[in-house]
Amino acid sequence: MKQILMPIAAVCLLASCNQGEKNQNTLTYPESKQVDSVDAYFDTEVKDPYRWLEDDRSDETEEWVKAQNALTFSYLEDIPYRDSLKQRLTEVWNYEKIGAPFKRGDYTYFSKNDGLQNQSVYYRYKNDESPDEAQVFLNPNTFSEDGTTSMAGMSFTEDGELLAYSISEGGSDWRKIIILDAETKEQLGDTIVDVKFSGTSWKDKEGFYYSSYDKPEGSELSAKTDQHKLYYHQLGTPQSEDQLIYGGTEEEKHRYVSGSVTEDNRYLIVSASKSTSGNRLMIKDLTKSNSEFVDIIDTYDSDVYVIENEGSKLFIVTDKDAPNKKIVTVDAAAPQAENWVDFIPETEHVLSPSTGAGYFFAEYMVDAVSQVKQFDYTGELVRDIDLPGVGSVGGFGGKEDADVLYYSFTNYTTPGTIYKFEPNKGISEVYQKPDIDFDTEAYVSNQVFYTSKDGTQIPMIITHKKGIELDGTHPTMLYGYGGFNISLTPSFSTANTVWLENGGIYAVANLRGGGEYGKEWHDAGIKMKKQNVFDDFIAAAEYLIAEKYTSSDKLAIRGGSNGGLLVGATMTQRPDLMQVALPAVGVLDMLRYHTFTSGAGWAYDYGTSEDSPEMFEYLRGYSPLHNITEGTEYPATLVTTGDHDDRVVPAHSFKFAAELQSKQSGNNPTLIRIETDAGHGAGKPTSKIIQEYADIFAFTFYNMGYEEL
Repeated sequence: MKQILMPIAAVCLLASCNQGEKNQNTLTYPESKQVDSVDAYFDTEVKDPYRWLEDDRSDETEEWVKAQNALTFSYLEDIPYRDSLKQRLTEVWNYEKIGAPFKRGDYTYFSKNDGLQNQSVYYRYKNDESPDEAQVFLNPNTFSEDGTTSMAGMSFTEDGELLAYSISEGGSDWRKIIILDAETKEQLGDTIVDVKFSGTSWKDKEGFYYSSYDKPEGSELSAKTDQHKLYYHQLGTPQSEDQLIYGGTEEEKHRYVSGSVTEDNRYLIVSASKSTSGNRLMIKDLTKSNSEFVDIIDTYDSDVYVIENEGSKLFIVTDKDAPNKKIVTVDAAAPQAENWVDFIPETEHVLSPSTGAGYFFAEYMVDAVSQVKQFDYTGELVRDIDLPGVGSVGGFGGKEDADVLYYSFTNYTTPGTIYKFEPNKGISEVYQKPDIDFDTEAYVSNQVFYTSKDGTQIPMIITHKKGIELDGTHPTMLYGYGGFNISLTPSFSTANTVWLENGGIYAVANLRGGGEYGKEWHDAGIKMKKQNVFDDFIAAAEYLIAEKYTSSDKLAIRGGSNGGLLVGATMTQRPDLMQVALPAVGVLDMLRYHTFTSGAGWAYDYGTSEDSPEMFEYLRGYSPLHNITEGTEYPATLVTTGDHDDRVVPAHSFKFAAELQSKQSGNNPTLIRIETDAGHGAGKPTSKIIQEYADIFAFTFYNMGYEEL
């Protein structure tokens, strides 16, 4: 593939152009009928003409999806370099990817993908053997013919003799749990079905705790799931006899409930949340028969969880009275907040701790970049960990008796590399470094700070080839999220190597609403402050243009899920600012998002249209679906979603695409790409990921005016 992009002399999207270019005038969109659906919000009526597309089980919706995909793929197939992009993505993706090893019982386990396998394979070897002796333990590629059934979680008993693993089919959040004898790999008992948003936590070898909702009436992919429950499954008994541990009454109505057993099997810790932020936390002594739950904290205005225990001494991570988080200790006999004692106090940087090998590892986020400190169980600082560079780390977790730990390091130009760490010496060495066909030394990432609309300084990391001239000509992908306390820290993307190789710039803005600077940063981008997030993103685009990294006709904006909302809001508020918009699995109907699946749990960030007239008006004021206006020239738009997305249901994307197609002015195409047997993103097969990126990059370059790559 050539390394220099050759722009067309003039952006060739007109009917008179050669090479089969397509545009708004030559594209004939499938019919999207309009119906007389009207909702009343307080004293205001709002039309919803594409309400019928919310029915994911109807023949009409199925035919609409087929017709839209037929048009979209016909368009994409005519882009001359789409196949070469796919070929290059396939080449660069084809390298061995190995996960960090972990010991369970007599074996050491690890995951490995040879390169292009749809799902990673799990291997194991005896602890006294060499890794070269490893044998296949579980191969998810055999779970389904097309690779769309994926591993979604693994939980071993403390002695490693039993395994409960969960699978996802077609990308759905609904899971099945399968129990194995780890030695023989024989299945034990029945498969546990209809499990959602759940881990699996063993109680000795007797059974395990898991969480789920009652199976909804109607479509399991879109119907509302509003009450999460914690169950206990006794090994050797049918699922119908599983014991309800917590939830299930109107007084205890929670949207997210989880249960975990401490490593010593002494305590059951239960977290119950009404939304994605804030939780009630309870503890139950499993060594005492008929013991009751005791509240550690009974309010929902902070996030709190138990990270470790030493006998009855609990170590608790919390942002209560500590927006950047801290660790406190307390005795389980009286675990309430008034008895907490600071163990690792709050600092000016956000804390994300882990434990392993008898130590605490405090990862701090400093302007979205990792720093790690090691503490002992008295709270004394052992050392600052010397990291391989400026970027993001993950890991440092393990059993208390582990003699070595593993962590990963990555940034935008460094593929994820696994390091072996000796905690008693503080020594790191490379354990596994990917051998990827990408010249990392030819690229650079620089962090800048730019000013948002209200004067707030926002960090952004910009990655590109070394030595480029800032002349405003470079195709640029601006990515953002800005919500749910989620932080965008530097990470390597195999797909983005192809964007960078072709002269592209990749920029990631750390918007308010995320967690980069703690709870205050998060809360500055929620509910009736949500516009701050969009203003931050708009300011990022303006910065890239003003500093001549790019220009508006060479700028694409991209984001997924809450980031899809970000893209939808930005393109409807400032359609002039970018040439291409790429909203993925987006929350795009802000008046009805809370009526689908677990959407009501997002109200901490968004509020709902039912809260008050003021909240309704605020949501309607930026809801992407409701702010598409007739006669406006919107950027070239490729909406992407999955037909099995039961987190952000595809109806958001369906309705948005239909509305945009009906009102788009000018020559820019408005297309929607609907992946089949795919959900919100997790577990997607490698083959589908590669094809999707080839389509996204081809669409983007093509609509920026590039005739060839």
